[in-house]
Amino acid sequence: MPNTPGVGPAKLNVSHQALIDFMPKAAKSSFDPKLFLAKVGEGKAILEFAKNQVVFSQGDAADTVFYIQKGRIKVLVVSEQGKEAVVGILEPGQFFGEGCLNGHPMRISTTMAMEDCLITSITKGAMLTVLHSEPKFSELFMAYLLSRNSRIEEDLIDQLFNSSEKRLARLLLLLANFGKEGTPQPIAAHVSQETLAEMIGTTRSRVSFFMNKFRKLGFITYNGKIEVHSSLLNAVLYDKPEIMRDD
Repeated sequence: MPNTPGVGPAKLNVSHQALIDFMPKAAKSSFDPKLFLAKVGEGKAILEFAKNQVVFSQGDAADTVFYIQKGRIKVLVVSEQGKEAVVGILEPGQFFGEGCLNGHPMRISTTMAMEDCLITSITKGAMLTVLHSEPKFSELFMAYLLSRNSRIEEDLIDQLFNSSEKRLARLLLLLANFGKEGTPQPIAAHVSQETLAEMIGTTRSRVSFFMNKFRKLGFITYNGKIEVHSSLLNAVLYDKPEIMRDD
């Protein structure tokens, strides 16, 4: 068929962006890790623990991972001689008991509620399944593991090189949420001086001395709860003489 004068063959004039827009979109994942952790499901349960109730004990079979929705959890270890020490305090948004994923058959610590807690328990099988199938959940869990690893390294350096006074100052800042998202929070009164002493490796009398000193310097106040002021952070960061380097 002859071409009509002045009219050439039809040309497809479609932009690159138009082609992209035309192509079928991959369905966005609707998986929400926080929602997954907040609901009961296969291999999951939502548990409530009252203050001082044990979640698991040192020596128990390790087959479950836990996630804190509400409340704080204290981590304790007991030596063969029966000496007990607090080695960590866990807050909402943190996992614990994840050692079972690494082949630990038994718990190496005891975990206890410091206040009324809402906890999600996830069986080892369900945890491995969601880690393999949901990238968003894997990212959340990986971010937690990296953060925990950094904290362990910082704790070790703190224990090796800083005075007990400076270790206490750092612990108070961590417990009050300094350096994290959100605003600093008061520290609940049930974090006793004995617990603080166990966590930094000193005596209760030394902690009492340092706490009174911090209060006189205006670094902290007591009002039913311990309130940590930014002046304590400045003293630690700039190594002011009020915070001694040596015991």
